[in-house]
Amino acid sequence: MKTFFRALSVIVLLCTTSMAVAETYPERPVRFIVPAGPGGVIDVLARIVAKKLSENFGRPFFVENIPGAGHNIGMGTAAKAKPDGYTILVAASTLMVNPMIFASVPYDPIRDFAPVSLLGVSHFVLVVNPQVPADNAAELIALIKASPGKYNFASYGVGTTPHLLGELLRISFDLDLVHVPFNGAGPAINSTLAGSTPIFFAGPTMAVQLVKQGKLRALAVTSKVRLTELPDVPTVAEAGLPGEGADTMIGILVPAGTPREIVDALHREISKITAMPDVRERFAALGVEPVSNTPEEFGTYIKAEIVRWGKVVHDAKIRNE
Repeated sequence: MKTFFRALSVIVLLCTTSMAVAETYPERPVRFIVPAGPGGVIDVLARIVAKKLSENFGRPFFVENIPGAGHNIGMGTAAKAKPDGYTILVAASTLMVNPMIFASVPYDPIRDFAPVSLLGVSHFVLVVNPQVPADNAAELIALIKASPGKYNFASYGVGTTPHLLGELLRISFDLDLVHVPFNGAGPAINSTLAGSTPIFFAGPTMAVQLVKQGKLRALAVTSKVRLTELPDVPTVAEAGLPGEGADTMIGILVPAGTPREIVDALHREISKITAMPDVRERFAALGVEPVSNTPEEFGTYIKAEIVRWGKVVHDAKIRNE
């Protein structure tokens, strides 16, 4: 009986302590680690959310940019941080892909992090230089098959989603299609505009205006429904291509072991923030569709993405040494 009451006392103490943590959090500034340099989509989204969290919690949430090694340095720093709720990681799809393409990474995407919520996803548009004599996806496939080794596609780095989408296209149709990686989206799109790498899976913010201006031709979008800005462009499913729902994600995670009460508090506030009209408008301007889900749903999403892209990485023999 004494053992029972001692165990009960411990449970009550733990519950009381957890409630106290949730009620007082945060008591000091909270760091948002962005594993990329300032000015990119991840950085801008992080600053939007950090500002709103600062307002909602009444404590500063500040962004710290830790770029390098394809996001690995920043993600490794977050993984090793104290799990007390005062370090938050804003991650992209590299979180799941990098462990499959690098010889070693300083984190484990499942073991080292506790998912909080998705923030949003960014779709892609399969575009070609207007000099490419293909008005739809079927014609593009036929063109590449008829001219082995002639065509190549751009990406903004090994293991990025545009690279994986291009490899998925190549593998699915057994195409002789060469990957040309660039250091960033800007150089990649410029090369496509110049015709040097005439095929590219581009983000919507850069693709839409160029397509409307006739500088690029859009053949398909990776979203599950057509984009409002490009209503005449079919989805990849409609066009008979793979890659439906193959998007770049931006999500919020904390170091594994962070108290669940803090995870839940952050999730509640982030859900409110992604529903705000002004936030949704700013996300849309960046080509990002706001998405909020539960920690469990986000965890399931991460595992599914590892499986999805793991097969592509394996079949395409992608490595980043």
